[in-house]
Amino acid sequence: MKARLIATGERAPSWVAEGFAEYRKRLSHWMPLELVEVEPGLRGKGRDPLRAIEDEGRRVLAALPKNAHVVALDVPGKPWSSEQLAARMEHWRQQGRDLAFLIGGPEGHAPEVRAMAHESWSLGPLTLPHMLVRLVVAEQLYRAAAMLANHPYHRA
Repeated sequence: MKARLIATGERAPSWVAEGFAEYRKRLSHWMPLELVEVEPGLRGKGRDPLRAIEDEGRRVLAALPKNAHVVALDVPGKPWSSEQLAARMEHWRQQGRDLAFLIGGPEGHAPEVRAMAHESWSLGPLTLPHMLVRLVVAEQLYRAAAMLANHPYHRA
């Protein structure tokens, strides 16, 4: 099983990229994780925000791997504890499909992206910078994989 994190946004600052790379490396022998950055839609004075969301949505859908199980990161999604995420990961492994985790733009996901998602995951009610979400997702996927492997990383 492989995973792809499809993130709407520009290149991450070095501290995010370094943290993401560290967790991707740790996770690699349990579940390879690929980051695909999708160009955000154009925003600003005189621009239609709905058009930006639609443009992002098209790019996200084009980046989806074929037959992947799609999980949208979304505030109204299900808030999983680390233990619940580990249980979901075990379920996904049993399905035998690759995974795609989606991080939307500033206004969230396009309706077509939400419709394509098999499930949605909320990191909680806090508003987080999209760049930080990349790092949190990578760390939580590593934590869940470590739990399934009885690795001592998770000590809650």
